[in-house]
Amino acid sequence: MRRLFYAAFASMLVGVASGLFYREFTKLNDFPEGASTQLGLVHTHLLTLGFVVLLIVLLLEKQFALSQSRLFGWFFGTYIAGLVLTSAMMVWHGCLTVLGLESSKMIAGIAGLGHMLLTAGMILLFLALRKRLVAPTAAPATEIAVPVAA
Repeated sequence: MRRLFYAAFASMLVGVASGLFYREFTKLNDFPEGASTQLGLVHTHLLTLGFVVLLIVLLLEKQFALSQSRLFGWFFGTYIAGLVLTSAMMVWHGCLTVLGLESSKMIAGIAGLGHMLLTAGMILLFLALRKRLVAPTAAPATEIAVPVAA
């Protein structure tokens, strides 16, 4: 559970910092305000896919003990790798755009791989959640009738 908390917190910090970087980097390089660059999307991707999604998963972990499923570890590693890879490629592509340099298909391909890892992580999350939802639960305790003295 701590891994989820710290990953969500780190995503929030990096997401906020990426917004600051976007603003300052574009100003520093006299990039036209309102012009399209992927740097502006990194902020929302990290806050949504990192911070918000991981907080929701933290709540699911608290409720359903998702980490008891062996799929949960696979979800966490795959999802975080996808988030880092996707965000890094967006920053790289966005910086190239701001600097007026040509991007390559390699960057798009690696970003696509990051999105595939995010998708695979989400599928693993749902499989782990399904496993925990259908897991046998303890039978409810039967009530014992206690005679009441009249």
